[in-house]
Amino acid sequence: MHHFNEVFVQLLILLALSMGVIAVAKKINQPYSIALVMVGLLLGLIHVPVLEEAEAFITQSNVFQAIIISLFLPILLGDATLKLPFSHLREQSKPVIALAVGGTMLSFLIIALAMYGLLGLPLVVSFTFAALMSATDPISVISIFKSLGVPKKMVTIIEGESLFNDGIAVVLFQISSLYLLTYMEMGWAGIGSGVLLFLKFSLGGIAIGAVLGFLFSQLIRFYDDYPLEIAFSMLLFFGSYFIAEHFHVSGVIAVVVGGLIFGSYGGRIGMSETTRMNINSFWDVITLVANSLIFLMIGLEIKHIDFADKWLLICAAILIVLIGRTVAVYVSMKFLTSFPGSWKAILNWGGLKGSLSIALALSLPTTFEGRDNILVLTFSVVLFSLLVQGLTIKPLVKKLGLSKSLQENQ
Repeated sequence: MHHFNEVFVQLLILLALSMGVIAVAKKINQPYSIALVMVGLLLGLIHVPVLEEAEAFITQSNVFQAIIISLFLPILLGDATLKLPFSHLREQSKPVIALAVGGTMLSFLIIALAMYGLLGLPLVVSFTFAALMSATDPISVISIFKSLGVPKKMVTIIEGESLFNDGIAVVLFQISSLYLLTYMEMGWAGIGSGVLLFLKFSLGGIAIGAVLGFLFSQLIRFYDDYPLEIAFSMLLFFGSYFIAEHFHVSGVIAVVVGGLIFGSYGGRIGMSETTRMNINSFWDVITLVANSLIFLMIGLEIKHIDFADKWLLICAAILIVLIGRTVAVYVSMKFLTSFPGSWKAILNWGGLKGSLSIALALSLPTTFEGRDNILVLTFSVVLFSLLVQGLTIKPLVKKLGLSKSLQENQ
């Protein structure tokens, strides 16, 4: 019991710290995820006795890493699905599907083959890293977009892409890190098995999410009681995630599908305005807490990573990931003629990597061969993407004339 209290106090200290950082970031109107990463980096580099244990606990303990995946994933994904109206998603379904399916697969293959062919990393490491890099994380980008008044369509596309490509990336990650070599040895039959497994993971996740989303949507029709309905939404997100994982299908996809149905269909048939407002506020708070710890961790993790002789590898990886994203965006958007070039540029540069990639990389077992390499590369790319892309997207949006203030002045 005593040990638990200590750990809890450590977490509270970190939470207090991250809330402080967020409070300052919001005052100076900067995306908080980037501020947290910077503070985490600073803490990782300097010696703060009070935080030592908390850092060690967060960065070294397997318990915490398990918590991250199983607690934070359903929260982050569930929150995003509730906020995204299905009607907006349907209007933008073509670009969202093109990017989330075509784009994700393309960038996955380009990055994997380049890491293996050009940088000579082992196959499993190359494909696992590529899967991590196929997930985009729009938290920082969307807050920047909203503050600039970027067209709503654009925000929907980036959010929609991120929701669905997270699901696909997690499935690719599981296949790459667990089954890849077995399938490689099987030759062509292996490719077939890989595709089948991918379909099983995805379709199974969709089915479980759809059934639970529908059931919970029906359930809230009987109540107009927002604390209870919020509790139902928690049950739905965690339930769909763990039930799907229990049946060895994709928990992430289950949460996304369940959340979309619950937020749109359930919202329409069973939620009063008060409930909707309270559910959104509740998840806003929870997501803020989850994100604050994840982004702070990204910075803290830095002192446990040995960057020494890897600078060339890191620069090459960053370049490959950027090229993969660019090709993926432009090729998957090629057939959508109504899409202005400036939007493609923003979609490309705004495809930041973030908390999901880190959480997945940390979830690799310590026995995984090449885990250190994957961690170093994932952290480096995420840092680059948050600090360099995250801090330059604002000027880029303004330069391309996509922000409200500019449109009004013209």
